[in-house]
Amino acid sequence: LKDTLQQAVDAACADFDTILLGYGLCSLAIVGLQAPPECTLVMPRVDDCIAIFLGSRQRYSQQAKAEPGTYYLTKGWIEVADTPFDEYERMVEQYGEARDRRLMAAILKHYTRLVYIDTGHADKRPYAEYARKTADQFSLRFEELRGSNDLILRLLTGPWDEEFLVVPPGKTITYLMFKNQPGD
Repeated sequence: LKDTLQQAVDAACADFDTILLGYGLCSLAIVGLQAPPECTLVMPRVDDCIAIFLGSRQRYSQQAKAEPGTYYLTKGWIEVADTPFDEYERMVEQYGEARDRRLMAAILKHYTRLVYIDTGHADKRPYAEYARKTADQFSLRFEELRGSNDLILRLLTGPWDEEFLVVPPGKTITYLMFKNQPGD
């Protein structure tokens, strides 16, 4: 992923002097990414993309402190079937339900809640129902939270305050750039 991101940034810098990345520290894929000599990189200063969906690092932090054992789903993740729950369904056919139940119990042993983040799509009903059904299937408490596009709008329009990492031309993104900020 890092190589693909670097190639995309390098290519975009041929036409733009500022590149906006809608990506956080997720999986450390952007650590080591370098701003080309003629471009500035700007991204939300978040550990996880869930903070982007919730609208701020602070709101995600509040959720994580109040309910640390939470698994989050959005319309997008449900549509692309990129969750352990989808993997469970695929593996049942291959290995059998009893074995997969044990595997899911191990994967989810520290989780108590499943949250569907409503990102504002017109027909959220099928996605929220899928999330509720999944929570029931794996004995997780279901909740729905309203998402916010505030962080994305501020990424697009500014100002880029302490909630954003602004990487000057020629600099390389480090892990500490995400961690060294006011309030930490």
